[in-house]
Amino acid sequence: MATIKDVAERAGVAPSTVSYVLSGSRKISDETRRAVRAAVEELGYHPRASARSLRSARTRVLALAVPRVSGKSRGADGTFAIDISDAARGHGHDEVLITDLDGVAGMRRVAGSGMADAAVLMAVEEEDPRIAALRELEFPAALLAGSESDPGMPWVDLDWEAAVALALRETAAAGHRRIVFLSSADHEIDSRRGYALHGLRGARLAAAETTAELRTVPSSGDPEELGRRLREVLSVRPAPTALVVQHLILLPHLLDEITALGLRVPEDLALVLVGSIPDDLGGRRLPRIELPVAEMSAAVVRLAIGAIGADTSDTAGEHPPHRLISPRMATGCVIGPPSEPSS
Repeated sequence: MATIKDVAERAGVAPSTVSYVLSGSRKISDETRRAVRAAVEELGYHPRASARSLRSARTRVLALAVPRVSGKSRGADGTFAIDISDAARGHGHDEVLITDLDGVAGMRRVAGSGMADAAVLMAVEEEDPRIAALRELEFPAALLAGSESDPGMPWVDLDWEAAVALALRETAAAGHRRIVFLSSADHEIDSRRGYALHGLRGARLAAAETTAELRTVPSSGDPEELGRRLREVLSVRPAPTALVVQHLILLPHLLDEITALGLRVPEDLALVLVGSIPDDLGGRRLPRIELPVAEMSAAVVRLAIGAIGADTSDTAGEHPPHRLISPRMATGCVIGPPSEPSS
């Protein structure tokens, strides 16, 4: 039996485009529409009855998929969950949280039970099996992360490559010539999370554009290992004068380690954050690029609602709609120069 993926391959389009043609929920060019219709007829494709019935019986619920380890938490996940819930309520939808580590099982349960109209995926990997499962189930979804492996899925994200490059360029422009970039944690890089890989690309971009000596060190989710890496990289001579950090989950521990080394921020070491959430700073006014949580949450909910076939007003002309948010340094926080001229 032909699947929507088979139709997409025959027509030379993304599976989502096939869905848009069949549902009429997007404006598609006549040429593309004819190609899809021809492929449907040639293959004898019929949309799954279960998919049709689920879409006709709306629940007014969005499923937010955030895989997490029991007992461990990330402040950003909770902030996004609240803001996405607020944005969903503005569209007349509630939110249900799916935290299965086995994300595929969770997505199958959501789609098969009819508990939600669409899914919003967080912690998206470069080759995320949840996306393939949603494609197979023909279940509407939007990603809170850029997806290069599946350009046919709607998504919104901060431009992490540009954000890291901007932070490093601004740090070098302030006079720092020995800079350490503490990237995402090694387990995030190994699992090929989009923000981690794009952050590394931004560091490489900045390294090619500046004469500063830039060293990239992966962070760690283990506080003890993070402390060891910090002590190692900040104890070299001549010492780095600036630390740019993307992995902010252990920020309080990182600050404690810097203090334990006898370093003052910003007098001895400039500290610049990439992707911070204001509430996580403990009142400190550190130079930073903030994660635009409210903007991202509102955008991804609109994309999810649009994938159902309801509200598409803000994404007209994009099929599928993608939104990459440009980074900007927070106002009122200046990166100070090194305490002594760099050699």
